[in-house]
Amino acid sequence: MIKFGAISEQEFLTHYWQKKPLLIKQALPNFISPIPPEELGGLSLEEEFESRLITGSIHQQQWTISQGPFTEKTFENLPKIDWTLLVQGVDRQINEVHDLVKHFDFIPRWRFDDVMISYAAQGGSVGPHFDYYDVFLLQGSGKRRWELSTKFCTLDNYLNDVPLRIMERFIPEQTFEVGPGDVVYIPPKIAHHGVSMSDNCTTLSFGYRSYSAQEMFNNTHTNKSDDQYYQDPIWDGHQTPALIPNSAVQMANKINPISATDFAKFVTKLDTLDRQILQQFEYQQQALKFNANSSYQLHPACKIAYLHTQGDLQVFINGLLINTQMLDSIDLINFCNGRELKANTLSTLAQRLFNLHMLYEI
Repeated sequence: MIKFGAISEQEFLTHYWQKKPLLIKQALPNFISPIPPEELGGLSLEEEFESRLITGSIHQQQWTISQGPFTEKTFENLPKIDWTLLVQGVDRQINEVHDLVKHFDFIPRWRFDDVMISYAAQGGSVGPHFDYYDVFLLQGSGKRRWELSTKFCTLDNYLNDVPLRIMERFIPEQTFEVGPGDVVYIPPKIAHHGVSMSDNCTTLSFGYRSYSAQEMFNNTHTNKSDDQYYQDPIWDGHQTPALIPNSAVQMANKINPISATDFAKFVTKLDTLDRQILQQFEYQQQALKFNANSSYQLHPACKIAYLHTQGDLQVFINGLLINTQMLDSIDLINFCNGRELKANTLSTLAQRLFNLHMLYEI
């Protein structure tokens, strides 16, 4: 788990989460990224990874963006400074990166989106911008300077004729310089601008998506279209990352009426990229047979959550309510929170999920 230093985990959840930024020095002491810069470049050559290459700086305001997969020649032709490589969803394919998400399980895992990793040369940046995500920015190697601001975070404050969403007006209010193991937390609608201060700068971005009212309630057959976003309750920090507490459902109902079941189906629904990843996984696993004496892990692309109210346990995976009748509740809860199960403990469920290509043997 990450170390908060001068404040407690609960103080962070109460006073910072979705409220204000925080620099956490040496949140992961002696941290060494499982993906060194040169290996990240190698991942961008593969079709399995979604990658982008961005060149430019705010001084010249001349930006270019290109989509991967790339070739080795791409990197041979790059300038020495002012470029950034971004690789999306690395946790879906690299187990060592997926395991890092556990450090942040004081935030429910069903709120988690993915891990994006950037590799930047000296001066590399994607420009000042804001979005509607909560994000933990873990420095993997090298040094980076982060400038943050609450000013001019409006949709009309973007440069025209630029292939990126880069703010036209940006006035820094806070500046943080970070090294390996440092974490910067940034709430939604806080502008941030990260610039590499070295030639080997990698940053791991743990993103937690926001739910717009339009997105959430279109999926549950209502006519809600206001430009509102779901807000989290104050989390209690318990290590039950798959639990959807009643307080979260109540917060969703502040926007528009929604049942706990519909909310659970929505927050575990897969996006297009994750569905593609699981289709590829199905192809890779099709010749394998179920081992009733083995242990299995839920694929990183799968989303799992559960509701536990008045003794009634409901489990949701990838937007579906799973039949768990006659299964032990404690074993089910352990599986949901740990994403692992022994086939001889929950044999019926394990066989079913294996046949649906959601599990892999460990």
